[in-house]
Amino acid sequence: MKEEYDFSNGERGKFYNKNATFNLPIYLEPEIESFIAKLAKEQKKNISEIVNALLFKDKELIEFMRVR
Repeated sequence: MKEEYDFSNGERGKFYNKNATFNLPIYLEPEIESFIAKLAKEQKKNISEIVNALLFKDKELIEFMRVR
């Protein structure tokens, strides 16, 4: 690294996008990851689709149990 950097010609906010969305990185345990990957391959879907579907079902179950 340099001792000093010159930002005098820099442009503030050049890459800023107020409509940008950020996806959280989710790290799965190796056993779960391989299970999900196998399931995704069988169903010809990507891992995100499978994980989202499973979480959505869990969300439905949680909401159902809250109502009772």
